[in-house]
Amino acid sequence: MSPFPAGRLVAAVALSCSLLAGTTACGNDKDTSSSATPTSSAEKQKFAKTRFVANAGLAAGATYQWIVKPWKAGKFKKGADGRTGSLIKAGLAGAFTYNRLNAALKNAKSDPTLAKAVAPLTASVDKLKDLPSKLRKGDSDSAAKSFDDVVNDVKEAGKSAGADVKEEVPSLSDLKSGS
Repeated sequence: MSPFPAGRLVAAVALSCSLLAGTTACGNDKDTSSSATPTSSAEKQKFAKTRFVANAGLAAGATYQWIVKPWKAGKFKKGADGRTGSLIKAGLAGAFTYNRLNAALKNAKSDPTLAKAVAPLTASVDKLKDLPSKLRKGDSDSAAKSFDDVVNDVKEAGKSAGADVKEEVPSLSDLKSGS
């Protein structure tokens, strides 16, 4: 008699395959711009809000965790302990935030209410483009405040359109990959 019965082997293989299929289907889906293909205009609007909330939430989380929190703690001031590392992380977070906010604005265009609410913020988000380099160069006060203000404006605009944005802090590897 075999030490491992065939029935158990079949069950173990089936379980392994189902777990493997589940993990590949539920992988890290940070790029929320192309998850599912909506068919009706109502579905397009629903997906637009969902994507907007996801992208704006990641931007808000990155801004708070990697820019605002260290800025308020004085980590960007000359002579601060860990200043260089904090500035590098803030620069990465700034680029990440800019990318996610642009994606959120693009998502918002598919929902009429959301599009009207966030349209005035396009220029503010565009101004963020140069701020990561300012963070790295040490102009942290104006850059950090600008990121915080724009993210809060986007969150408020989303809320007014029925799309509450909750902060979702991305990992440091997410910041490095930019997605």
